[in-house]
Amino acid sequence: MADKKNQDEKGDQRLENIEETLTRTEQFIFSNQKNISVVVLIIVIGIIGYFAYNRYYIAPKSMEASKQMFAAQRYFEQDSLEKALYGDGNNLGFLDIADEYGSTKPGNLANYYAGICFLKKKDFNQAIDYLDEFKGDDHLIGPMATGAIGDAHLELGDQKKAVAFYLEAANQDANGFTAPLFLMKAGNVYELMGKYDEAISTYQRIKADFVKSKEAASIDKYIARATTSKENK
Repeated sequence: MADKKNQDEKGDQRLENIEETLTRTEQFIFSNQKNISVVVLIIVIGIIGYFAYNRYYIAPKSMEASKQMFAAQRYFEQDSLEKALYGDGNNLGFLDIADEYGSTKPGNLANYYAGICFLKKKDFNQAIDYLDEFKGDDHLIGPMATGAIGDAHLELGDQKKAVAFYLEAANQDANGFTAPLFLMKAGNVYELMGKYDEAISTYQRIKADFVKSKEAASIDKYIARATTSKENK
């Protein structure tokens, strides 16, 4: 009986605690009703504004940018880099598309294309600037942009930065195309730097993790070359 009485008393106490908590909450809401209403209103307005911005501003701008990108991409594929970058008089080039539609996905992609154009034109600093502006989480284009920054740094003579960007590109997405491609480039630069242990380790990563890649087919040759260079160092 004593145990039951204690349990009942504990149960009553828990109910009293819950009621007290609810009462305090009610008092807080009542006392701060105006402030809470304002906060909720701000949140609602923010959500509505976000969707309205995307629907009535970003979406139409994206459609415009996509139309402009069509001609620029066609010139890019034809290796007509000047028209791809600066337009043909009737259609915008990648530079203007990136500038006018930068808040859209096509406008962002224009930064990537502009960077590659400048890389092909051997304007490496401009290439870095535009590639750095590109923000992408695409499985292929994202790593390709990062790796292209590495290419530009290598052309500018900065092997250390080139390796850093090649490794970043390889780690950005572990797909069987970009990852082994940029690991191979990193290994080659390590060899140029005389860092043969790092080169061997990078080549071995290709052999172990990307067996079916094009790079893996001839990777033993590169491992052997780096090993021989290390021994003759």
